[in-house]
Amino acid sequence: MTNIVNVIGAGLAGCEAAWQLAQAGIKVWLYEMKPEKYSPAHKYSGFAELVCSNSLKAARIESAAGLLKYEMEMLGSLTVPCAKENSVEAGGALAVDREKFSDSVTEKIRNHPYIEVVVAEVTELPAGICVIATGPLTSGAMADVIKELCGEGLSFYDAAAPIVTYESLDKERVFFASRYDRGDADYINCPMDKDEYLAFYEALMAAERVQLKDFETHPFSVYEGCMPIEELARRGVDTMRFGPMKPVGITDARTGRRPYAVVQLRRENREGTLFNLVGFQTNLKFGEQKRVFSMIPGLENAEFMRYGVMHRNTFINSPQLLNSDFSMRSRPDVYFAGQITGVEGYMESAASGIIAGISASRKIKGLEPLKLPADTMTGALSAYISDPYNSGKFQPMGANMGILPDIGVRIKDKKEKYGLYASRAVESLKKEMERAGYESNR
Repeated sequence: MTNIVNVIGAGLAGCEAAWQLAQAGIKVWLYEMKPEKYSPAHKYSGFAELVCSNSLKAARIESAAGLLKYEMEMLGSLTVPCAKENSVEAGGALAVDREKFSDSVTEKIRNHPYIEVVVAEVTELPAGICVIATGPLTSGAMADVIKELCGEGLSFYDAAAPIVTYESLDKERVFFASRYDRGDADYINCPMDKDEYLAFYEALMAAERVQLKDFETHPFSVYEGCMPIEELARRGVDTMRFGPMKPVGITDARTGRRPYAVVQLRRENREGTLFNLVGFQTNLKFGEQKRVFSMIPGLENAEFMRYGVMHRNTFINSPQLLNSDFSMRSRPDVYFAGQITGVEGYMESAASGIIAGISASRKIKGLEPLKLPADTMTGALSAYISDPYNSGKFQPMGANMGILPDIGVRIKDKKEKYGLYASRAVESLKKEMERAGYESNR
């Protein structure tokens, strides 16, 4: 083979990308700096190390996480079978023995005849086709390389507000309006009276936060625009009413008066199925977010597709930089994969590696690209990270049913509804794989 692909990083994404390429008969040089050097979060010498949790989320196909894993298996995933082989009891979730999982992935990678593991920290971009899968804790030298490639489209902190589905909002309690009626009424407004606001404030002040790791600092210590909503509240009972919850210029459509405070929701995707809570970046625990933010009028039964997060997380402005096959628009020989692309979660990262690996291998072989349908979870994620519509406000996104096109049928039972989403996705992916001559592994 004259074609050699350089894959930088042996996390889940890098291992999946290397595996797809190698399975296609393409020689891979897989660069990994462990065990010579470790990031602040990594401790184990094996590949595909799970740092924060041993859970790979729900297993059932009627869930977003389960559907993603099913599609990954169809596409020839390395990590999903390894996870199943090393699973531990976790109810309805797929959880693993971390070290055994890592050992299993490492063994398969090291024993593949088309993969050469290079133990070294990469400080400059190798010549030829590259897949950059260096993760959210990319080392300083490689971060400089990425910054040179991406220009200003590189972020070092993930400071995101929660996202809810439009369908789950109480339409009787919220209304569309823009401040001072300027422009289109694009914002959903959740008005509060004084008692509602004070109850919300007290609950927010008492809510439990996530403990940061030793190597992390709060983003708000870096710049004021990342202030967590709970930290803002600590500055005084009325501070939020002069910040993201200010009622100035808003008239409650039900009363004809200005509310005491207002929470605004802004459209998150082109289709208008997802909305984020404006200015509500937070470091509260997920359960606390659900409890406290459900006190907001109209959000009592809100379905949270993503909770707010604030942590160190290097990621690029993918909608501005990447195609849906995870290649760079300006450098088609360079692919990105993993959390650095703005997909959030272990399996999402691994899935992006699969897509990058398949895309690169098919391009090398002169084959038609595999066009992942938008109604599949893998296709929806790749569309989200590459849609220019998202470039001005891009924040990482994990697998969730809210990013899939609406099924077009009103179904109250969530399990039944999501089962239809899953059936549609599997059938769509199967048809595309048959069209492209790509054999399914399920």
